[in-house]
Amino acid sequence: MTTNTAQEEAKRKSSNDLFESPDFYQIDDLLTEEHKLIRGSIRDFVKKEISPYIEDWCQNAHFPYEIVKKFGDIGAFGPTIPQEYGGGGLDYISYGLIMQEIERGDSGMRSTASVQGSLVMYPIYKFGSEEQRKKYLPKLASGEWLGCFGLTEPDHGSNPSGMVTNFKDMGDHYLLNGAKMWISNSPKADVAVVWAKNEEGRIHGLIVERGMEGFSTPETHGKWSLRASCTGELVFDNVKVPKENLLPGKSGLGAPMMCLDSARYGIAWGAIGAAMDCYDSARRYSKERIQFDKPIGSFQLVQKKLSEMLTEITKAQLLNWKLGKMMEEGKATTAQISMAKRNSVETALNIAREARQIHGGMGITGEYPMMRHMMNLESVVTYEGTHDIHLLILGAEITGIPAFK
Repeated sequence: MTTNTAQEEAKRKSSNDLFESPDFYQIDDLLTEEHKLIRGSIRDFVKKEISPYIEDWCQNAHFPYEIVKKFGDIGAFGPTIPQEYGGGGLDYISYGLIMQEIERGDSGMRSTASVQGSLVMYPIYKFGSEEQRKKYLPKLASGEWLGCFGLTEPDHGSNPSGMVTNFKDMGDHYLLNGAKMWISNSPKADVAVVWAKNEEGRIHGLIVERGMEGFSTPETHGKWSLRASCTGELVFDNVKVPKENLLPGKSGLGAPMMCLDSARYGIAWGAIGAAMDCYDSARRYSKERIQFDKPIGSFQLVQKKLSEMLTEITKAQLLNWKLGKMMEEGKATTAQISMAKRNSVETALNIAREARQIHGGMGITGEYPMMRHMMNLESVVTYEGTHDIHLLILGAEITGIPAFK
């Protein structure tokens, strides 16, 4: 395909993105004008820079590295980080809306953005030294550098405290050994925030830079999910990490868990963006598809499906908005964030499946977004706390009895 032809095809696909956001309970009344402006700018970005290309990227398992700089340009990286470090200085409702709009385009694209902001920039800002903030945050915010977060290991997922990745004090540097798995952004990352145990078994965060001897990032191939996102491993073979790369502000498992709370909050909003996209496509298709001489939207079962979709989206929108207000006030608990993440992803998965049925056989093709969202959400329901673990986090909050310790 020639460049001109490719551009024309992209323009045609972009014009096909007719997404209209559902707002049945007038939740927009709860948003400021700035919130709406931010949401609108990200929605326009998605329609121009993601929608025309996402099906091809996913079909070809291609991560469009050029999107990183574009995300930086529109302020999608670290929107709540103060402006003095390159962030947006925005509130948590704004952050949620940004994630919602990006995941409406694709979960893999949102993963790229939320890992950068919540799992790389957030710990450097929250737990890093002033020198670390000034060195890393502006380049991460602008998209000049891409980052990743290393917590999950091959044998330790839901139980991160069992990690075996470790570092030793060698006097003038630390010696890091171990491996991390299922790491978004890792094959292209310039910087990794890695969690490892010291010689006393205490968990600390270290900043590892690409190019350090013994540090490699093998890519994970053969994914059926998040195909436009790059995923890989982090392997540390006697990596010499400068002592100034240790995050000094906090140690213990609570530090990476705080990062995950921030990321899970973004997922709660993002997954509903995917749900909205599936619902909007099903609503539109139900009025266009004629069977038995009338639109399928006239049939009771289709109306039932659409009604249930809209109800669940509306409930999740209200839950996310309230959570955003609590995040802004510093009152949101881990259990509350877990409830929202689990609810949003389950809602989105159910809506994707029902929307696919409304589209019939066409629903499995790249002409419509449901199968792509459905496959992506099968990762989202697992990463950063599985569906079942989030239920147990909430169960422990309810009963006071942890079920997984």
